[in-house]
Amino acid sequence: MHRRDFLKLSAALSALGLIGGPGMIPAARSADFSDYKCLVNVFLLGGNDSFNMLVPRSDAEYSIYAASRQNLAIPQGDLLPISPLNSDGSLYGLHPMASGLQSLFETGDLAIVSNVGPLLEPTSKDDYLNGTTNLPPQLFSHNDQQNQWQSLRGTHSLSTGWAGRIADLLAEDLSGQLLPTNISTSGNSRFQAAETSSPYTVNNNGASSYAAFRRGAEFGVERRASFEQQLANGYGNIHSRALAEVHTRSLQYADLVNEALTLVPELNTAFPDTRLGRRLRIVARLLAVKDEFEVNRQIFYITAIGFDTHDNQNQDQPNLLLDLGDCLQAFQTAMAEIGLENQVTTFTQSDFGRNLTSNGDGTDHGWGAHQLVSGGAVMGRQIYGTMPVLEIDGPDDVAGGRVIPTQSADQYAATLATWFGIPESNLNEIAPSLPAFNLRNLGFMT
Repeated sequence: MHRRDFLKLSAALSALGLIGGPGMIPAARSADFSDYKCLVNVFLLGGNDSFNMLVPRSDAEYSIYAASRQNLAIPQGDLLPISPLNSDGSLYGLHPMASGLQSLFETGDLAIVSNVGPLLEPTSKDDYLNGTTNLPPQLFSHNDQQNQWQSLRGTHSLSTGWAGRIADLLAEDLSGQLLPTNISTSGNSRFQAAETSSPYTVNNNGASSYAAFRRGAEFGVERRASFEQQLANGYGNIHSRALAEVHTRSLQYADLVNEALTLVPELNTAFPDTRLGRRLRIVARLLAVKDEFEVNRQIFYITAIGFDTHDNQNQDQPNLLLDLGDCLQAFQTAMAEIGLENQVTTFTQSDFGRNLTSNGDGTDHGWGAHQLVSGGAVMGRQIYGTMPVLEIDGPDDVAGGRVIPTQSADQYAATLATWFGIPESNLNEIAPSLPAFNLRNLGFMT
């Protein structure tokens, strides 16, 4: 069987739950897709201190901010001003090293979604302090809150992530794709874990191939031919057959991806030579040859590290935000270069925000935080939601400078899923806590 025929058959069988893992055929479907859309999740591992990424510039609000942040406060005159199209009466600025973010925002390619975090239901400070509300378990814990953001699990045990559930739900409509809907540059994640769909992982140069079978390896061609013969023999044991299927698909995917990447002309857009820059660059290169993969919907997962700023925040965070801004700007420029600026939406997630108080050299684990969404389909140059009061023991501080979210991670995910093509009737499957909120769409996507 030719590679493309095999991959089409594999995709069709996976859509029916016959390969790729246990699962049920989705109860509802959207219409088949004739257009293309892509989500790119940049997960800021460690918990980004977004209250130093976006800062109030108005005198009264800045004074409150500076008193709370103490030695971590950014000088008022150093902030990069932004001019949102919507206004709550205050002025805002970005961290002085976030010039890439400022440029994206001012050109309308970036929106800021304020004070988002895991919530099971709308929660006030009084609700929290009086114990009269349901809360996500293990708040302020790295692993647990990464899990909450990526799975939207609430208090239930979920083995799938919301990107994985999207892939399962759309599997029949996307059965003709030659690559899985979910692709990671950062290994396996809960975000892309699914019941019936299998994500695929690439490295900074493309698909990882079997080292022993590479053409440059001694007897590589012969070894591969022998291995493929073994895989094609057929096995009586169901587990052996499944393993052979995995190996066969892996070989076919690697060939397809790496051969397609040879067709990519050199991008004119220069990416920062950093960990995040290299990962966004390979995503841009894969998107440039998306037609080779016959795809209509894709979700990419990328991690950026270093955001757990308990120590050395004044030294480390400027470089983190410089890299984040420059990389997101380069990626958006590359999308325009290949003509996909309106079809690709990039968004951030992070473990949690940081608390408002300084621990002397950094910040500790918080809760609510601002997130970034960029792309041509984003209703940019706006700040969505209610900005918190950055005051210790103020109306938004539930304890020790931890700011309570006013918008939920479920609402954030549902807004992105709606743009991606998930029907309203299926949003609760993607974001299980969404029914608790009156506002199901935060409005930042066209």
